[in-house]
Amino acid sequence: MDFEIIGEIQWTETIASGRRIRELRRLNRIYGKTTWRKRKGIAKIRLEDGTVRLAELHWYEGHGKGRKETKIKKYLE
Repeated sequence: MDFEIIGEIQWTETIASGRRIRELRRLNRIYGKTTWRKRKGIAKIRLEDGTVRLAELHWYEGHGKGRKETKIKKYLE
């Protein structure tokens, strides 16, 4: 499902970092070797059909690579 993040992601926190990330090997192979962190936060998103919802998002963040593979974990409203 495609979506657009509206505004800023709030209440961000790190879930896992370094070797605690299950997908570390795949991330290093696809995006390059760096210090990876798995993060989560809450943001308003716009879905493909134009609906705006509040959702919890999870993503991987690498030093110098930015935010990668953002996904919706659950809707909050």
